Amino acid sequence: MPIAQSDTACTHFLREFWLALGGPPRYLDHLQTIGEGALASTFPVTDFATAAVAAAHLAVGELIDQAHGTLPLVTVDRRLASFWFATSLQPQGWSLPAQWDAVAGDYRAADGWIRLHTNAPHHRQAALAVLKTAPERDAVSQAVLGWKASELESAVVDHHGCAAAMLSASAWHEHPQGRAVAAEPLLHRAPATAAPASSHQSNPARPEWIVPRERPLRGIRVLDLTRILAGPVATRFLAGFGAEVLRIDPLGWDEPGTVPEVVLGKRCARLDLRDPADRAVLEGLIREADVMIHGYRADALARLGLSAERRRALNPGLVDVSLNAYGWTGPWRERRGFDSLVQMSCGIANAGMVAAGGDRPVPLPVQALDHATGYLMAAAAVRGLTERHITGQGVQVQASLARTALSLMSFAQTEAQPAALLPLNPSDYSDAIEHTAWGPALRLKPAGQIDGTPTHWDLPASGLGSGDARWL
Repeated sequence: MPIAQSDTACTHFLREFWLALGGPPRYLDHLQTIGEGALASTFPVTDFATAAVAAAHLAVGELIDQAHGTLPLVTVDRRLASFWFATSLQPQGWSLPAQWDAVAGDYRAADGWIRLHTNAPHHRQAALAVLKTAPERDAVSQAVLGWKASELESAVVDHHGCAAAMLSASAWHEHPQGRAVAAEPLLHRAPATAAPASSHQSNPARPEWIVPRERPLRGIRVLDLTRILAGPVATRFLAGFGAEVLRIDPLGWDEPGTVPEVVLGKRCARLDLRDPADRAVLEGLIREADVMIHGYRADALARLGLSAERRRALNPGLVDVSLNAYGWTGPWRERRGFDSLVQMSCGIANAGMVAAGGDRPVPLPVQALDHATGYLMAAAAVRGLTERHITGQGVQVQASLARTALSLMSFAQTEAQPAALLPLNPSDYSDAIEHTAWGPALRLKPAGQIDGTPTHWDLPASGLGSGDARWL
């Protein structure tokens, strides 16, 4: 049930996030928010963004407190947090590629609306094979009109594509997958096997981790097996506090609309996990990692011989954080999904349409499920490292976009719209030019500040596959 409007949305979300992370409640008193205005939406997206960013920074603050005995003040700018949920990058003399391909989008079906997600070539081919039409928007629109939305959704998914029929919140509540997600915690957290007694490190041959006050994640190795948005947002955050992040992508994979945004601070390499030799390389990387963040569908890694049990056997002290689109239980637990699809399924796009008095889906103004989940995953990783630093134990954490959506939808909607955010201006960007692989760019100033611990990325955004699959 939605909570009362008397409780502020940001306070509500932050407390929910922090307690789901297992964070001690006393840390909530060491946070302040600044800034005014909000993104226009029927849901409190700016408060959601502010709380997610705050939770990740609080986790770093807790780590500093545990290591140094001083708890720094955390400040989050709600205006900048809102813009980071859109894009942090301002190219100088070049342009980002289009975020969506020509076919992706919302289509009117015979009995409602459906969204096709076709950015990946194999997903586009799956949708076009079902619709038996050319990759042209008008042709796709005509073909979709001949289908019922739920039947087309099932057909595309059966062809290993990505689609979502628009449901209302009440319909999702009664849906088998909606019921399964509602029964899940916001984050699944479970301790892993104890790490070697000789060290808090996953690899006893490595020096013991000393937490530097200014760069608290220096010396931490993060293995990034994520794509598109939520997972890469998490690992980008970790890189900002000194972690060595190594991103691994399949051969030939690209996501030109998002890569410059999310590979900041990382090295990027490629491996073919179906090849035994490359899989052995990955196992070696897992053995020497401190954190592994991955966004493969449920059981996908297990089918490659890299189940959670295998990962723990390789590295008992691993902080293992994973993402699924539609939750970890229920009939859709292995379904491919993205933020825009989950918004259609769970009732967010429908609620936006109703609030606008329109006749087509109205999504959130930003991909807030992706970004918020990314910051929650980052916070889970940092809290896992803090716990390992104290106990020597690794931890396993699971998040999902669908469960994050329920958190956003839990707050009662309001008819009164808050004041709009002031537009971005040059003072909102860092002074230094970032020399990305695509050209020079400016980055927004960080939305969160930790006293005595500045956020800084040591590496500019680089192309996928531009580095070697090894730790430095």
